[in-house]
Amino acid sequence: MLTVAALYHFTRFPDPDALRGPLAKVACAHGVRGTLLLAREGINGTIAGTRQGIDAVLAHIRSLPGCADLDWKESSAETMPFGKMKVRLKQEIVTMGQPDVDPTASVGHYVDARDWNDLISAPDVAVIDTRNDYEVEIGTFDGAIDPGTRSFRDFPAWWQDNKDRFHNKRIAMFCTGGIRCEKSTNYLLSQGVEDVFHLKGGILKYLEDVPEQDSKWQGECFVFDKRVSLGHGLKQGSHDLCHACRRPLSDTDKQRPEYELGVSCHRCMGEYSDADRARFRDRQKQVDRGELFGEG
Repeated sequence: MLTVAALYHFTRFPDPDALRGPLAKVACAHGVRGTLLLAREGINGTIAGTRQGIDAVLAHIRSLPGCADLDWKESSAETMPFGKMKVRLKQEIVTMGQPDVDPTASVGHYVDARDWNDLISAPDVAVIDTRNDYEVEIGTFDGAIDPGTRSFRDFPAWWQDNKDRFHNKRIAMFCTGGIRCEKSTNYLLSQGVEDVFHLKGGILKYLEDVPEQDSKWQGECFVFDKRVSLGHGLKQGSHDLCHACRRPLSDTDKQRPEYELGVSCHRCMGEYSDADRARFRDRQKQVDRGELFGEG
């Protein structure tokens, strides 16, 4: 069984490029795979490997400037959910496109997973899902508001268009692991919203800590690796991935006429050209050949 660690930490890296090579070297030396993003605002990513390998990478990250109190969430996978190890430099570790947003300055009130149900059940609380529309589609909390955003970058514009709906409301926000809420709560505070809360550790911590019989979560939680989705107890879910658009697919979705393995689904049928789909078919043939002959 492999250990999967999801992590993020906002801190100031004056020269993130200098951190990239040593971090990749440690991960590769211990057979760890996944993706880690480095930016001047910190680090974000998900990695998988043996217990010893994950511990080695986490120890290295904790030695980086300002990362001694790094927090992370763990789950497991029977097979390696990542193809390779990637350490990338980015402008932001989660892209919001708001240069004045600074989670190191202030964020909303953290709410532990076991206290979340009481908060979101209060009549004066509006619960907002800050994730992308395709993530919300396969699972969310009872009564949560779906902004319908295609990307996190769209959230500030959605808030400006809808903020009057939440007059005199306390705002509770959540996302997969917590990183998007660090930025979205800071953004709302900068907009004059006083009572802002967010789920500490995100949906993953909630699914780990709250028993299913007490849960207000419905469906599964999308994750950005080959497991695709997780359920209560962080058990692997039932969804597959469209390898054209990287969005989750249920068994029902795969019965729709728009679905073609590795080529298209109902969500992305209009997003790619015939030439793109021809390229995807060629790629899928190579994948099928690799599986047939044990290549790759």
